[in-house]
Amino acid sequence: MSEINWGLFNPELPLNEAYSLPSAWYFKPEVYQKELTQVFANSWVWAGRSEQLSKPASWFTTQIGEESVVVARSAQGELRAFSNVCRHRAARICRSHEGAGTRIRCQYHGWTYDLEGKLKTTPEFDGVSNFDKESHALPEFLVQERGPWIFVNLTRSPHDSLNLWDSFSNIAKEYDLEEMKFEKRVEYSLACNWKVFVDNYLDGGYHINTLHPSLAGVIPYSEYRSQIFDRGSVQLAPLRDSHSEAVSSVRKGNAQYWWFYPNLMVNLYDELMDVNVVIPEGPNRCRVIFDFYFSENKRTDKDFVEESLKVAHQVQMEDQEVCEDVQKGLESRFFSAGRFSVQREGTGYHFHQLLARDLSK
Repeated sequence: MSEINWGLFNPELPLNEAYSLPSAWYFKPEVYQKELTQVFANSWVWAGRSEQLSKPASWFTTQIGEESVVVARSAQGELRAFSNVCRHRAARICRSHEGAGTRIRCQYHGWTYDLEGKLKTTPEFDGVSNFDKESHALPEFLVQERGPWIFVNLTRSPHDSLNLWDSFSNIAKEYDLEEMKFEKRVEYSLACNWKVFVDNYLDGGYHINTLHPSLAGVIPYSEYRSQIFDRGSVQLAPLRDSHSEAVSSVRKGNAQYWWFYPNLMVNLYDELMDVNVVIPEGPNRCRVIFDFYFSENKRTDKDFVEESLKVAHQVQMEDQEVCEDVQKGLESRFFSAGRFSVQREGTGYHFHQLLARDLSK
């Protein structure tokens, strides 16, 4: 840690005087490791969809930072979250994405646990001294449901909360989120630090006209607005008819682009929504999950669904290309930090402030 000068970034400066995070924070292994322990292990992180646990005695696996986690609904209907690492030889217990049954069984040596994380059976372990099953329960984590989603916090004493959900529910109520139904998941692997992807999302529409020609015809740049909250933000824009028939047919009404610290993004349009979660996988690699939702009315319109997925994929390809290019630039010895557009990039600076304050704790 000694080679990182944490004081190079000052989160107390006003936006018009501020610099972005030092470039080394985007590729130095010691920064990445500190983010896993200080940010992802201490924040409420999106884990999955409530509908994945619609029935008792069901479970799914997710990744929080680099930790594998099981989220389960017990036979009694209680929601639980615990480590997916067996207490015997550290193998993953659940290797599939989801399943059902009152117990989960490690395929390595057959140790089994119930859906509260308690150790139930240990084959051929008779005669082992000073061993009791109760002390070998799986480490349990905090878990909460909010609307259609489930959030997990790896610490027992979180320093943040899900208060942003109240603002989100109020401002986004026109979209009838409870009526949106999950349709498809798409994943992308990017050769960039997870923060690069978040930075790109939070630049207040700054890159739309230059990077996304299809969206530029839909989103009136002059009417793009942002609002900042304690642990997140929202970018708002009315949509208009576009010269691109494909885009205008699937992007209508008012758009809302929500960001929940540290790594959740929710894009809302009339009758469709996509949820983006960026998962760190190394100092210069990340994985992005896209979950697509549609209103009941639009789910039956296969052309609408197909066109929506096509538009989203095109935008992601444009974002992915520039994010990977930015990662290379950040590792140049001739770049150290940049300035912010006062008109556009307040949400991006807010992200940098939150991150720097968490890393200093």
